[in-house]
Amino acid sequence: MAHIDHGKSTLADRILELTASVDPRKMREQFLDSMDLERERGITIKMQAVRLRYEAEDGATYEFGLIDTPGHVDFSYEVSRSLKACEGAVLLIDAAQGVEAQTISNLNLAIDEGLEIIPVINKIDLPVARVAQTEDEIIGLIGGTRDEILKVSAKTGEGVPELLEAIAQRIPPPKGNSDAPLQALIFDSHYDPYRGTVCYVRVMNGEVEDGDAIRMMNTGKRFDVSGCGYFRPQLEETGHLSAGDVGYIFAGIKDIGDAQVGDTITLNQRPAGKPVPGFRRVKPLVFCGFYAADNEDYDDLKAALARLSLNDSALQYEQESSEALGFGFRCGFLGLLHMEIVQERLEREYQLDIVATAPSVAFEVELRDGGVQTVDNPARIPPPDEIRCIKEPYVLGTILTPVQYQSALIELCKERRGELKDIQYFTSERANIYFYLPLSEILYEFYDALKTQSRGLASFDYELAGYRESDLVRVDILINKEPADALAFMAHRKRAQQRGREVVEILRRTIPRHLFIVPVQAAIGSNIIARETIPALRKDVIAKCYGGDITRKRKLLERQRKGKQRMRSIGSVSIPQEAFLAVLKQDGGKKK
Repeated sequence: MAHIDHGKSTLADRILELTASVDPRKMREQFLDSMDLERERGITIKMQAVRLRYEAEDGATYEFGLIDTPGHVDFSYEVSRSLKACEGAVLLIDAAQGVEAQTISNLNLAIDEGLEIIPVINKIDLPVARVAQTEDEIIGLIGGTRDEILKVSAKTGEGVPELLEAIAQRIPPPKGNSDAPLQALIFDSHYDPYRGTVCYVRVMNGEVEDGDAIRMMNTGKRFDVSGCGYFRPQLEETGHLSAGDVGYIFAGIKDIGDAQVGDTITLNQRPAGKPVPGFRRVKPLVFCGFYAADNEDYDDLKAALARLSLNDSALQYEQESSEALGFGFRCGFLGLLHMEIVQERLEREYQLDIVATAPSVAFEVELRDGGVQTVDNPARIPPPDEIRCIKEPYVLGTILTPVQYQSALIELCKERRGELKDIQYFTSERANIYFYLPLSEILYEFYDALKTQSRGLASFDYELAGYRESDLVRVDILINKEPADALAFMAHRKRAQQRGREVVEILRRTIPRHLFIVPVQAAIGSNIIARETIPALRKDVIAKCYGGDITRKRKLLERQRKGKQRMRSIGSVSIPQEAFLAVLKQDGGKKK
């Protein structure tokens, strides 16, 4: 585990090579990054498990269960689930970048699980490597001595044999009793069109074999095991798993909801007394609507989301409808990158054309009658006269930066309505800045601004820190005086007018002209705060008049004027998908 781009997948490649786990003819860079999307972006999105066999220097043969985890904060739930299946963790730190914000976050997750930590400094072959300073940062973080810190180059393979030896010697073997009743924790899964749901399990106690009758302890559903085995890294069927093993189970599970991540599998005839403590329920932070560009693809989108949520348990969704876009789903994500990845996977893996509404956060609305509503769709915010106050989610952000940039970054956070909590000096050259920030303020462009102000040397991590009352308003977009619910958004009152002007200007340019004048307005309640006008297409009704009395031309123009008034009152304005996409591109064009 590590911060993003610190070399986890490259190190996994060297370990696969040294343990001869992959045929050299099939070996490629970032071997465990199996999705094209991961290879194109150069990031790990899904954790990947693999079973390795290592011949140690003492002559013993060890078997390792290795899980390669993502590094981006949006996929931290993958890391927390992986740690449930492990006894130890390799904490990888870039020698040039040093300890970063997500490094500390991942380390805390591993410490909470009581895992053995092996600190490793990677990229020691770089000319700009700061090995001694990075050692000092690690010791300041977790204690210990310099001798306990390993130095490797995942690119060249230097130091990797010593790392494998340290894993064999330092990390304890799995605990568990093979004679006890079966307890197998489902930590991941995916859907196979031929064999149903594939459950990725860590067997805590007991044994399971082909043909065993099993039961899900959470749902109570019963199945017969049709296959089980290990990841090497392809599926290798062994017909048997016992305590301490990490592997997979086929049981003909066709209904996706019957194999939930975090559930415990036990034997039907000899069940365990209680399930394994599962995972904390992940709470989405960012919400947006997904609609099929063609409404006939609604059922395909529903099926695709169900299968994708099996493979990505952090994804949550529920049905919703929009007057402008038809039937779709309100989806919850851990961040903007998570949202972007899910949309791309739906389009690539399921051949769907997706239209996504503007991302927003969930608000707590306190009503005048004493009720409280949690609203994740701006279109569902109650009318202003019913609202006593609106609370928005705040996060506790951690910025790890060289000290020379701390003033600029503090100023950046204050511009985003942030509140400084604390500054801690990690070393004499690096500082941890803790800020309370509205979640909505870090959705757009914040990461870009952070990297610009720090010349790419600062890193950012955050966790939810509750709700606070804010002066927020819902801005409605009216097209020909009719609200377009899919374009409504929440904004701080001070920025609402500027944001409204930007949106109506984009719509003026992208909505095609009609035979009547179309006003495009941004409104807060009944107050119009911005307006643009799309001029009418004019048909030349007097083209057929070749001279004659002027009253004839006036009569034709007057008839046209009345016709346009009637058309404007009863006509409907079609909003093309390009208009929605243009607004969203302006919203999230710089998101990270």
